[in-house]
Amino acid sequence: MDEELIDDGSIPLSRRTRLPGAGFFYPDSLDEERAERRAEETLTGAEAVVIADGDADGLACAAMVRAQYDAALDVADFEADIADRIADESDADATGDAETDGDTDAAEGAEQSSDDVEEPHERSTVALLAAGPYSIDDSLERVLEYADPGIDLFVCDLCPDDFEWIADPLTGLVDHAASIRWFDHHQWDDETAAAVRSAGVDLVVGDSEEECTADVALRSLPHEFDDRWTELAAVTRDHDLWIKEDPRSDDLADYAYWTGAEEYVTVVGAYGADLPETVDRFLEHRRVEKRERIEAAVDRAVVHEVGDWSVAVTYGRCSQNEVAETLREQGADAAVIVKPAGSASIRGSDGFERAHEVAGRVNGGGHPKAAGCKPDIYDDMLDYANHWTTEGQAARKVILGAFEAVADEAAENAATEAAAE
Repeated sequence: MDEELIDDGSIPLSRRTRLPGAGFFYPDSLDEERAERRAEETLTGAEAVVIADGDADGLACAAMVRAQYDAALDVADFEADIADRIADESDADATGDAETDGDTDAAEGAEQSSDDVEEPHERSTVALLAAGPYSIDDSLERVLEYADPGIDLFVCDLCPDDFEWIADPLTGLVDHAASIRWFDHHQWDDETAAAVRSAGVDLVVGDSEEECTADVALRSLPHEFDDRWTELAAVTRDHDLWIKEDPRSDDLADYAYWTGAEEYVTVVGAYGADLPETVDRFLEHRRVEKRERIEAAVDRAVVHEVGDWSVAVTYGRCSQNEVAETLREQGADAAVIVKPAGSASIRGSDGFERAHEVAGRVNGGGHPKAAGCKPDIYDDMLDYANHWTTEGQAARKVILGAFEAVADEAAENAATEAAAE
């Protein structure tokens, strides 16, 4: 397929944001082959392995593990590569060939595009596999197949829906690895958590309303971390829990999405939350189109009254956290951003802390104020074509139905409590 049909900078942004990124159209079979090759190269000979969500929270944990093992890479190589990328993208802007994406999603682990970034470095002895909540089993299987016996394994910022689908590779790894530690802050099902612990895994789950996973790793790893790491965890938490009091947290979130996992881990490992000037220039360059995408998504939003809540629903390839924040500022209790790739982000507020309940009814999960889902409504490419041309009408309907079900349940519970009094 001609990539210019998707990512050509000459296509108006209003049309380009209605389609998924080019990676969506890359066949799974080829992607799987590439992932297997990269996993083998990364894992062979490692003394420890980190499987982490590819957002700022998960990757901060990976940086901490590398600090513990004194296995950080040379940051100078990455800074030189960043400068080269800025120059290349500036040239592309001048010729109209630039394309940026601003789609980050802490709750889902995001549909990342950074895997295609070539890394200018030697391999660390602490291998890193960036994963999403729906690919934990694949990552565990690759560690079991390619990592040497006796490695230390860390799983960070990932929560399985249930134990069954990770049981086989995890059980195999308990015998294969010297130790397995799992750090997270999502809301775990009691049975799943008990099964993971019973398998022989040291699972530590923090309070999802108080801690991010970087906080959990910081207090759980047997290493004397200095104040720079405490600050990194605090700034990461500011974005991941949607506190939004430290402007640096948006920088970390955007940078984690727009670059490769190895680069992010190395840079924050060297600089902490105060990113270097080269990264600042890179982020500002990327944010020009990001702001335009946010404005387009906000303009598309439609507000629905569901129970006691005002729910704003929009569509597009955009930075959903900033879109949700803008919609909340305009009076929405909850915001839903339906993405061209078929998934959706659900964001709450102080007036709506049931995002995870809504997502749980639509093939997803997350936190009370930040969750993600992907409705099971896409059977073939014609369904996706309809999704793009209608701006996600089918997905909107299903998700609003979940909101209505949660509203009905909340009303029933309130009535029961009132009657009991």
